[in-house]
Amino acid sequence: MSLYQSARAVANARGGETEWIDWRATAEAAKQARNKGILTLDASERRAYANDVRDARSQLQTVGGLEFDIPQTIEVQNRHHWIDANINTFERMLDPVDIATLIDDNDALNGPSGYATRMVNTGSMAAALAFLSGNVLGQYDPQLLSNAANHDTHSVETSDSQTTDKNAHELYFVHPNIVAVAAELDVEYPRFRRWIAFHEVAHAAEFGAAPWLQTHLEDRIESGLEALTGGRLDRSAFSDVDVVMTAVEGYAELLMDRAFDEAYADLRAKLDARRGGGGPIARLFRRLLGLGMKERQYERGAQFFETIADRRGVKAAATVWDDPRHLPDESELDNPQQWIRRVNP
Repeated sequence: MSLYQSARAVANARGGETEWIDWRATAEAAKQARNKGILTLDASERRAYANDVRDARSQLQTVGGLEFDIPQTIEVQNRHHWIDANINTFERMLDPVDIATLIDDNDALNGPSGYATRMVNTGSMAAALAFLSGNVLGQYDPQLLSNAANHDTHSVETSDSQTTDKNAHELYFVHPNIVAVAAELDVEYPRFRRWIAFHEVAHAAEFGAAPWLQTHLEDRIESGLEALTGGRLDRSAFSDVDVVMTAVEGYAELLMDRAFDEAYADLRAKLDARRGGGGPIARLFRRLLGLGMKERQYERGAQFFETIADRRGVKAAATVWDDPRHLPDESELDNPQQWIRRVNP
């Protein structure tokens, strides 16, 4: 059964839906299209995940000079758990987009053509989630928006005196993907898992060091989506989001590499090569989902922060999180010295 057939079957069983995407059908179709993978952790592996996260926090604090919290627990998931955890996030992100307004027909989703549109949208979103669930290794979520109950995930305690309310932010690791990619790259699984932990905890460091960052990002995203609903393209809003995400990804790359306590050059080279590889279908999906832009954010942001760190030190690079006005602008990303002159870290 294809993704679109799966989506249609679930949607038909429910009936009465008038949204432009049937989110429950999206989740079910995505799961049918993607094997959930094996998730069996013994006590030693659960401890290893927790130790990786705690050690990452300690090392990142020391190297970056940042104070931040980590979640009280982390979720070690299979691919279906990741879909459940993210479906509400996707729904919330797209909620401001009123498709009926965009096509200037409030009844557009109620007739036969509306049904067809909804099924195409639902199937397309399911395809995106299915693809991502097979590729995501870890994820830091500054505010978990999904209400899905993942009763059979492995919740690993990281709590100590320096953790915070577990509901304030979340940290996920998609265990089957980490195991599979480590084997694909021919690298030691424990070292690769630990490196991924350092990357995701680096994102926790950014959002912890900059309490304004989440609201700033949400405001710009919502502004862009609301403009789309009104039939306009707010290029400024989307450009701002791109700049912020370039800073977020670039700083995390700098910090994880400077703080990681094992060899990582081979991990970096092999993972970078994997990002640009894959078959034609995978490359098409990456392009459609904007993953090429994300890779550009990694590279451009990392180059910016490497230059700052080389000229002023790693801790000077962290001043970007002191104030929204310290974020680089589009031109400064390609001219770090211009940012140094303006901010004087």
